[in-house]
Amino acid sequence: QVQVVESGGGLVQAGGSLRLSCAVSGRTFNRYVMGWFRRAPGKSREFVAAISGSGANTYYADSVKGRFTISRVNAKNTLYLQMNSLEPEDTAVYYCASRESGTWDNPSRQMLYAYWGQGTQVTVSS
Repeated sequence: QVQVVESGGGLVQAGGSLRLSCAVSGRTFNRYVMGWFRRAPGKSREFVAAISGSGANTYYADSVKGRFTISRVNAKNTLYLQMNSLEPEDTAVYYCASRESGTWDNPSRQMLYAYWGQGTQVTVSS
């Protein structure tokens, strides 16, 4: 059974930083594309960032490019999202997700992600 568990959320002031972690079990972690998504209050869930199985390829939403960094440590079955220069608009529940395949195509397409965590709240105060 695949399990995806996020951690690291919290309350931070604008301009601050947070690092989210996502632990995955139940599958061969390094085979699959991983992604981060978020749902802000009153909005639909949106793509944030994705990374290929080897970590060689990354892709970001324009809204976070240059501020957020996605990374993974395959030996630890763990995905990370380093968030810097946080803005109140980044307030959301952040979700980690695992693709069904390792193919690096349409990395922002939510329906291609098969396994999701429960989410972790990030709140940025102004």
